[in-house]
Order: sequence, then C-alpha cells, then structure tokens
Amino acid sequence: MRKIWLTAIACAVTAAFAVPAEARTVRAGTLNCTSGTTVGLLVGSRQNLRCVFRTNYGHQYSYTGSVTRIGLDIGITTGSRFVWAVFAPSSRVSQGVLRGNYVGASGSASLGPGVGANVLVGGSNQTISLQPLSVEGRTGVNLAVGVANLALR
Repeated sequence: MRKIWLTAIACAVTAAFAVPAEARTVRAGTLNCTSGTTVGLLVGSRQNLRCVFRTNYGHQYSYTGSVTRIGLDIGITTGSRFVWAVFAPSSRVSQGVLRGNYVGASGSASLGPGVGANVLVGGSNQTISLQPLSVEGRTGVNLAVGVANLALR
C-alpha cells in the first residue's frame, strides 16, 4: 500500500513541475471530464469521458472522448473525474479547438479514494497542452502507470 501512495505522489510532483508545451502559451480555461466504471486490464485500459471546457471568459463547450492507457493498469474504479488547466497560444479559445488527440505521461493509485496525474499535449496542431496536473478523483482499488492518449471529439 505504501508503494501505491509513493507512486501517486511521485506522479503528482512530476506533473506539478511540468512546463507548458510552448513557451508562449497562456491559460485559456479548465477542462472537466467524468467517466463511469473502469477495469484495468493489466497492460492498459480505456475510459469513455464526458467533458466540459470552461473558458476564462465564461463560455462553456461540451466534448466527448476517451482515455486509453498503455502500461501497468490493474484494478477497478468507479466515478473518475479529471480536471485539467488548458494552455493555448491565446486566451481566446473557440468551440471545437480542443478536438484532437493528446498524448503524455499518466499515473494513478487508489485504495478507496485515489489520486492521479496526467500531463498531456496535443489538440489543434499540437498547440494545446492540458497541464500541469489533472486532478483525478476516483474510488476503487487501482494502480496505473504508463502512457495515456486522450481523444476529444
């Protein structure tokens, strides 16, 4: 159990010090996503998501998507929630700009309540970054470390 928490803390610390993909990016808003039950299949998992992007100017845009992890992923969780800060070349982000694929490091651990970190870059011409840390809340028994792909539609 101690190793699970140490892994989760190490992932969170690493993600917290990550720098946005482009030096000239600004925080454009926050992306909130939720998923249902997920079963880790040892070498990976897939979660379907419903997301809402809230801009700094009060606009809201809905997205659907999925997170696919490749790496160690063991366990079962319910009710995951992800929250990312969205960085873009401009603070004025329009509807649909977040559509695309994002790739990066991912890690989470839970024994009852859990935490996770996901640092992802991609989207519109690889100009959007979801950082520095997705605050991932979940309930269940799980350990996941690997590479994540987030597809937003």
